[in-house]
Amino acid sequence: MEPNVAELKQKIEDTLCPFGFEVYPFQVAWYNELLPPAFHLPLPGPTLAFLVLSTPAMFDRALKPFLQSYHLQPLTDPVDQCVAYHLRSVTERFPELQMEVIADYEVHPNRRPKILAQTAAHVAGAAYYYQRQDVEADPWGTQRIAGVCIHPRYGGWFAIRGVLLLPGVEVPDLPQRKPPDCIPVRADRITLLEGFNFHWRDWTYRDAVTPQERYSEEQKAYFSAPPADRLALLGLAQPSKELSTTSPEIPLTMLSKPQNPSRVRSWLSPNVSPPVSPGP
Repeated sequence: MEPNVAELKQKIEDTLCPFGFEVYPFQVAWYNELLPPAFHLPLPGPTLAFLVLSTPAMFDRALKPFLQSYHLQPLTDPVDQCVAYHLRSVTERFPELQMEVIADYEVHPNRRPKILAQTAAHVAGAAYYYQRQDVEADPWGTQRIAGVCIHPRYGGWFAIRGVLLLPGVEVPDLPQRKPPDCIPVRADRITLLEGFNFHWRDWTYRDAVTPQERYSEEQKAYFSAPPADRLALLGLAQPSKELSTTSPEIPLTMLSKPQNPSRVRSWLSPNVSPPVSPGP
């Protein structure tokens, strides 16, 4: 089965893009080729998948309305649950395709990540995954250096949210789009990787390229605040444990997700640096 990928992509974008997401198609083979077998997606190489990332606009278009609709009920991780809600809406729009969703935070029982999100973003052409191996004669000695994706329009002001897999849908002729190498100079790559690894709290690594849009000051304050204080920053009441856990606007069954407090910081492979999530 080989659908019209452009048409399918447009339909998925019609569902997600109004809420601040972007969508990029790729073949499972492109992802598996860069990773050892333990990290492979267990699907035929030509299987179609879509990477989903969030732009700075997601905060106002998706997260704030989600919180306003659901703020009187306890949420364990509002951002991830908001994203899960929107990704689930895509699968419900195309029940005949039997899509599978893998969120960026999901892990197997042994805590191996189900998807290496930055590798997926790179092979989908969404964002260039800069790693230590991209710096000739690097200066870091025995230090452990994690890689980071940079988007050509948003720099580091975005987040990879997951992939949509379409088992049984194969696209052997899908052309691969290379991610734009927007930081070609060695010195700039060193600055980026050092900023990401050692100074990520000051946000400056995200400006490795001049972005078309950054997180707003409200959004930065929200993500910088302790989770218990975040709703108050948006003028929303804190949820009570005694309140009901059902909602007429957002069914609870659309919000469930596996929990992953550590966000998978420790997995290494020959071709990828460990995924690190300093913030959304």
